[in-house]
Parts: sequence; structure tokens; C-alpha cells
Amino acid sequence: MTPSRHRVVVIGSGFGGLFSAKALRRADVEVTLIARTTHHLFQPLLYQVATGILSEGEIAAPTRMILKNQQNTTVVLGDVETIDLSARTVTSRHAAQTTVTEYDSLIVAAGAQQSYFGNNHFAEHAPGLKTVDDALELRGRILSSFDRAELTDDEDERRRLLTFVVVGAGPTGVEMAGQIAELARHTMVGTYRNIDSRDAQVILLDAAPAVLPPFGEKLGTAAAKSLSKRGVQVQLGAAVTSVDAEGLIVRDKDGSERRIDATCKVWSAGVAASPLGAQLAAQTDSEIDRAGRIHVQPDLSLRGYRNVFVVGDMMNLDQLPGVAQVAIQTGRYAAQQIVADAKARAAGKLQPERRPFVYTDKGSMATIARFQAVAKIGPIELTGLIAWVLWLVVHLAYIVGFKSRLTTVLSWMATFFGHNRGQLVITEQQTVARSAIGELHTLQLQRSADTARAS
Repeated sequence: MTPSRHRVVVIGSGFGGLFSAKALRRADVEVTLIARTTHHLFQPLLYQVATGILSEGEIAAPTRMILKNQQNTTVVLGDVETIDLSARTVTSRHAAQTTVTEYDSLIVAAGAQQSYFGNNHFAEHAPGLKTVDDALELRGRILSSFDRAELTDDEDERRRLLTFVVVGAGPTGVEMAGQIAELARHTMVGTYRNIDSRDAQVILLDAAPAVLPPFGEKLGTAAAKSLSKRGVQVQLGAAVTSVDAEGLIVRDKDGSERRIDATCKVWSAGVAASPLGAQLAAQTDSEIDRAGRIHVQPDLSLRGYRNVFVVGDMMNLDQLPGVAQVAIQTGRYAAQQIVADAKARAAGKLQPERRPFVYTDKGSMATIARFQAVAKIGPIELTGLIAWVLWLVVHLAYIVGFKSRLTTVLSWMATFFGHNRGQLVITEQQTVARSAIGELHTLQLQRSADTARAS
């Protein structure tokens, strides 16, 4: 009887999951990629979907199409609920369908989600920016705020509608604040009759004392100055303590509290690793950090489980940042170790020793507005046009598919060399669907609980 091929399960279709699966394309293994969405999302460009520069299709390629010609790979749609390390199974659910998948080797690349630091109810009024749904909802909220301001004669309401607050001065927050300001001061100018879009206030809040802390003081200061020149009010040392439909409460560093009236809020203040990290930690007696990332061995495996790897945003190793390059490099490394082990077993040899994972830092970048960005590549720090061009080239390189790259370039040209944005269509469904879906999920959970009690 011919022995079955080594079974590899990859959880997640982000950078870590996709690049590990692609690295196994020529290996004599069977790969099953389990993902909760049907697409691979280029998350760093979500803010451009939210502000009308790009369409979701340009940054979210269907996973099945990407892996269509990789014959050893099967894509399974589902939200992973349970990983049983002893039984070597992964249980996932899609709608009412539960799937149990067995594995010989496992790569967990489930990524991270928005963190509200224990205040998850903030999400209703201040969406994060981690998914396509988030971006489309925010686009609807941003643009509908201008539309509603056009209709009202109440000056207080108009001021509230034209105040946009971004919470979190990391790369996503800086990029969102900069693009909302560009939208108000360039793209939307002249499109309304009762309001001047340039009257919009864009406020960037952060409890930290600096903008872009990982980039260092020089680049952080440059980014703050550039934002201020574009009309963004940068308020540091300001911690958000409450959020509601009409505004938010901020506690300043002197302990005093104040209210900012704003209908449209964007949350980009923190991230938390997938809950699967805590589940794995409980089974391996491993530690997790404050962000829910699980501590891994130098070879990215879990303690006592040589065949289980955790990569990307879910892992805690040497304080590596949660950026795309870490996910890509760790995903590829994990795949290489699995291939080496599979070859050794097939040859009847002992499992090879592993060299520890070594990260190659390719730099950090953030855009502020057209022709303005900051970049840190090792000891080199760049600002302005050079950093912006470098940002364009690097990000374009990692967009999946030639067609997506081409349409992205065309969209960028229209936006950055003119004042047009090709993706300013919004629907009521985009704006309110999250609440409806949340209510549906709550109802389904209640029905499941009622059924369990009845049985």
C-alpha cells in the first residue's frame, strides 16, 4: 500500500499563511489552507479603500485563484474554533457546517484583530480597520458625514458631522488621518453647495507622547509636522475613556477630561492576536504577552510540539513587530522546516537540527499625504518625496496579481496627480451591515443556547 503524503494544515490566508502555503508548492506534501475569508488581503492598503482611492478588489485577491495551479493545495473556508494538539486535528465552522481536518504538521497564521483594550463596546461607534468590511463601512461613515452635514441647518450638528477623529497615531492612524484631510481639502472641494468640505476638522489622538513611536523621534516629529500643515490636529497624551454615537471622552495627561463631539470615529490604537494563541498556550503551558501573542521556540515551533509552528502577528519572539515582512519571512521559514522534516522521514533519517529563525529587517514606512511619507530602513531615515516614492514601489511589489498592480497604479495616478478618487460610491448596506450582522450572530448564539438547554 502506498503511504499517504505528509499532511500540512495552514490556518489563515494573510501574509503568513499564504506565503507558507506557496512555499510548499513543490513539496511532496498535501496542504490544506483554512481561512475565514475567501481572499488574501493586503492589509496595509485598507485605508486607501476606506478613503476612496482603491477598490477592495485591488487589494483582496481570491485565495482560490491565487492557489489555483498549486495542485497539492486545497482551500477550506471556515473559522477555526478548536485546535487539538494531542489529536492533531483542527475544527472549523462555516455557517452551519463543521469541518474536522487532521494534520501531521501545522502552521498557525491566524493574525491579529483590533484591540479596544477591554472596551469592545467602542467598536459599535469607532470601527477598526482590519478587514474589507471595516474599510467599506468606514468609507460609508466618512462620506455620509459630509452628505448629512450638507442637509442640516443646525450648526452644532454640522460641526459634529464634520469632525473626524482617528484614535491611534501608529502607521494606520497617521495614514487614515492624512487621507481624510486630503479628501476634505482637495477631493470634495466644490462638490457641495451648503457646506465647504475644507471646514472639516480631522483630529488624531494617542495616549502616547509621540507620533509613530517605532520610527523614532526624528521621523515621528516630521510626520506630526506634516500632518499639522495639512490641517490635522495632532493631540498626544490623550487617552480615550468613553465612546458613544455622538463623540468621545478624552483624558489628558494632566488627568483632566474633555469631550470631543464627532459622529465619525476611526479606531487604530491597538491590536490583539487571534484567540487561538491563548488556546494553544493552555495546551502547551506556554506564555502569552499582553497582546495575546504566544511565545515560540527559536525555530517558531511550540514547546513540546516540533510539528506545530506559529507565525506572523500571533507569535512572540524577540519582540518582532507585527508587520507584513515578519509574517512573510516566518511563514516561509516554517514551510522550509516542514519540507526538511518530511524529506528526512521519507529517507528514514533522523529529523535534522534546525537553525533559529533570523529576521531580515527591510524597513518601516508610512505615508502622510500625497508626495509625503516617512521611511526607516536600518540606520537610514527618509522623509518627503523620496520616502513616498519608495513606499509606492515597495507596496506595489507585494500586491498579488498583475491586473491588481496595474489598476492600483492607475488609481494612484488619478488620485495623487489630480484630485479624483475612483471609489467614492457608498451604500447603506456598507454602513449599517455590521450592526445587522452582529444582531444576527447574537440571535444565532441565543438559539444554539436554547437548543442545548432543551436537549
